[in-house]
Amino acid sequence: MDALRLAVDPLAAARLLLGATLTCRGVTATIAEVEAYGGVPDGPWPDPAAHSYRGPTGRNTVMFGPPGRMYTYRSYGMHVCANVVCGPDGTAAAVLLRAAVIDAGQPLARGRRGESVADAALARGPGNLCSALGITMADNGIDLFDPRSPVQLRLGEPVEAQCGPRVGISQAADRPWRFWRPATPEVSAYRRSPRAPAPGASD
Repeated sequence: MDALRLAVDPLAAARLLLGATLTCRGVTATIAEVEAYGGVPDGPWPDPAAHSYRGPTGRNTVMFGPPGRMYTYRSYGMHVCANVVCGPDGTAAAVLLRAAVIDAGQPLARGRRGESVADAALARGPGNLCSALGITMADNGIDLFDPRSPVQLRLGEPVEAQCGPRVGISQAADRPWRFWRPATPEVSAYRRSPRAPAPGASD
């Protein structure tokens, strides 16, 4: 079962999700950029940048499993962002979907994003990815491998990947936990948070 392939550490799950296919509300896309996030201080992958770091709440419960579920949240109270939950059931970890290449349904994606948006930018950035595919806050907690779900995930074989620091966070900012497919214009530009500590000092 594909969900069990995600019952691994967040870095392994992130690499597995690169090149996977995501289908939602008439649009199909290939995942091109992701970021891994861990969990609580006494867990296997303590991560102060993760929403789950301080333990389960009504907002982040989905991050604690089971794997293969979708965790959605609003960035700055506006943009919906989507994560794929990973790790063993009961252990918090997730992978943020940062960018994707639109394979099918481009007219629908463009209608959601705007006529002036370049093809490569339709699903570049986590908020834009959700907008292009029609992912909403109502999708929080759905099983991505349930054929009845409005958002479907299909894992493939491992692909070539590069890694580097995560984007726009101030805690654990220098961990090389962002992964992307090289030579892919849909991948977002790296922007370091002005609140992040000096390189090498984030942990």
